[in-house]
Amino acid sequence: MDIADWGLLMTAATAAGWVDAVVGGGGLILLPALFLVAPQLTPQAALATNKLTAFTGTSAAVWTFSRRIPMQWRQLVPAAISAAITSACGAAAVSLIDKKYFIPIVMVVLVGVALFVTMRPSLGTTLATHRPTQRKTALVILLSAGLIGLYDGLLGPGTGTFLIISFATFLGTEFVRSAAMAKVINLGSNFGALTYFAVTGHVWWSLGLAMAVCNVVGAVIGSRMALSKGSGFVRITLLVVVIAMVIRLGWQQFG
Repeated sequence: MDIADWGLLMTAATAAGWVDAVVGGGGLILLPALFLVAPQLTPQAALATNKLTAFTGTSAAVWTFSRRIPMQWRQLVPAAISAAITSACGAAAVSLIDKKYFIPIVMVVLVGVALFVTMRPSLGTTLATHRPTQRKTALVILLSAGLIGLYDGLLGPGTGTFLIISFATFLGTEFVRSAAMAKVINLGSNFGALTYFAVTGHVWWSLGLAMAVCNVVGAVIGSRMALSKGSGFVRITLLVVVIAMVIRLGWQQFG
């Protein structure tokens, strides 16, 4: 790769870190950039290298959020472990599933998410007046982590978005708090998929670690902006990113 290629990937990694920290979906920025610059990469190698980059950026986002937002570690850590296990299973099944059937389903879900958020302007912008029980909170977090973790290993883009919507809808948490919780789960799912890809020899370590530095910068900036600008900013960003994901996946599927 020449200097221009490196510049493109470092810029994409920074942008992906910012988007991932705020609402998720950074993979839709970085994966196309990887295939553009290095078309010889197999899908597994591209996903693996992206997971290495995303894992470091997500770690930085978790650290930044946890300094300002109280975390329910006793519930989030087991859920993150669950996400790691299901994500590793999803990564193992990547080569077995025909994504031409999977992507249209994801597009429909994303359109539903956009409509749902648009029609409920108060969703995620205010804290629910009736707090869910500890049992319900633990159940929602654990189920979301397991199911969405599996999706993260299989495909990936939008994992953080789905987690944020799940927490805001079923637990009544604000988008900023939902984003902070989502990052912990996403850290687990990234780790699970990365572990599988590393063991099977798919990770391009030198490139992934170089992009990781830029991804961390983007993640720290994104998480700080989410904390300072609040849930309204996260809501708008979420809608923009969801629409962009639908367009990107549609172009990938039908273009």
